[in-house]
Amino acid sequence: MQDKYRIVGPVYDFLSSVYSGRSIDECKTAMLHSGNVSPGDRVLVAGVGHGRDALRAAELGADVTVVDVSETMLNRFRELLAREAPHLHVRTVQDDIMKVTEYEQYDMVVANFFLNVFDRPTMLEILRHLVSLGKPRAQLVVGDFIYPSGNPLARLFKKGYWYIAACFFWLFTDNAFHGIYNYPAYLESLGLEIRDKKRFSLLNIHCYWSILAEKRG
Repeated sequence: MQDKYRIVGPVYDFLSSVYSGRSIDECKTAMLHSGNVSPGDRVLVAGVGHGRDALRAAELGADVTVVDVSETMLNRFRELLAREAPHLHVRTVQDDIMKVTEYEQYDMVVANFFLNVFDRPTMLEILRHLVSLGKPRAQLVVGDFIYPSGNPLARLFKKGYWYIAACFFWLFTDNAFHGIYNYPAYLESLGLEIRDKKRFSLLNIHCYWSILAEKRG
């Protein structure tokens, strides 16, 4: 199983902080609080990233499963867990998310900065699969680059900001190269209801958002 993040993985956190300050960190954990996550909830995190969202869910008492195809990223997360929360247990699975078949087993499914790895048809297929893993009334959380809006200059900045990141990860991890996805529209097209949106800024321009959607019962 090829590990596309073997080179980028060890510096992923550093790149994130350089590129966004604390905005990406805040975006990833924005919806993970006691109002949305209760002790005993089953939470699935697709794509571990720096792992702060999985760690936050575990701190809230959730039963957390992290799925990532990259051994490098999973090992980074295990190091974070051992360093900052050795008393917590998080199940880690190294596999393609499409091979996870625990249908309707999760109270929350988290896909932060994960869906943008894929081209549009693959992204939509994976999004449908993630929805299928949630229980009736499950919550789906997506944090990512915000869909451009606002005045022409702001939209241009947001697009340019995204394409810099997209080019970098296309070159170094072979991620798909594409435009910015409008996640609320995709979620609603799959029958989910948008419950909350939080926006995060760079240079006083909203560059990221976290979206909380609910699966219909």
